[in-house]
Amino acid sequence: NLNPSDDLVEWVSETVPTMGAGWCPPGILGLGVGGTPEKAMLLAKESLMAPIDMPEIISRGPANEIEALRVKIFNAVNALGIGAQGLGGLTTVLDVKLSGYPTHAASLPVGLIPNCAATRHAHFVLDGTGTAHFEPPALSDWPDITWDPAREGRRVYLDQITPSDVHAWRAGETLLLNGKILTGRDAAHKRIADLVARGEALPEGLDFTNRFIYYVGPVDPIKGEIVGPAGPTTANRMDKFSDLMLGQMGLLGMIGKAERGQATVDVIKQHRAIYLIAVGGAAFLVSKAIRSARTVAFEDLGMEAIYEFEVEDMPVTVAVDSEGDSVHESGPKLWRQRIADIPVTVS
Repeated sequence: NLNPSDDLVEWVSETVPTMGAGWCPPGILGLGVGGTPEKAMLLAKESLMAPIDMPEIISRGPANEIEALRVKIFNAVNALGIGAQGLGGLTTVLDVKLSGYPTHAASLPVGLIPNCAATRHAHFVLDGTGTAHFEPPALSDWPDITWDPAREGRRVYLDQITPSDVHAWRAGETLLLNGKILTGRDAAHKRIADLVARGEALPEGLDFTNRFIYYVGPVDPIKGEIVGPAGPTTANRMDKFSDLMLGQMGLLGMIGKAERGQATVDVIKQHRAIYLIAVGGAAFLVSKAIRSARTVAFEDLGMEAIYEFEVEDMPVTVAVDSEGDSVHESGPKLWRQRIADIPVTVS
């Protein structure tokens, strides 16, 4: 709830970096201004349903004060250099939506909702007649982009990995993972911590020594799939368990999404471990790198159980290396400077 005299553009510019990379930029920002705090959030949510029109507005020029404010916020946020997946870049937002409502003269409620790049709209009616079937979108709707990760990435074999191998990896480097990784998220980490606190052993067959854990809760497979969509979850929810896992459990590396807190970066450096990121919003594509899957422990937790995946050329990026260097710090910092150096043409 801002004061009426506060600068909305400044507030958004200060708030977006605090959201981290867990919302998987680039995306769309929805802003609701006015009403009550509850109304402002509803306005922000509703605004995200509007078509993307920022390129058109910039091309023809703003037609009113609201459009001018949207463009100003759009430029200010992109100048932050956060970029795709928070790794630094020119584009952090694709559009900024803004809806307003009357409010008390001494108050300025503001709601801000980020919508990630994986946003999808579908319209349907549930009539109870049976299973719903949707036509998949045409592949021609997407640009024809080719990428050969084998040419750019370092192929690593996790079943033969040593700590000295990991120490050679550097923040920002692309790796292609091959071999076996364990999975686990909030519930599994909590159960492990509880076992340790009670002085009890881990389940038979569960050993994290020199292993990698992938923060994922895979969807159940269908139609012959090995595993359903298996995208990374936001890693900082597991920050409080990092010292336990890297220290007492002997874990060598972690795979997740978005940045880690500074305390966890320090723990990674202390244990000469590594943190890797998979691409957020691409869960189906990540699952295509998984060649086999089996349950190892805590089967009662469902998707939160610990699985063992065998992966082939699973693309990841080194987010925090064993020296404590974080690409989520260095990337945006580099791009903020590059953006600041871009000449501005005044018409």
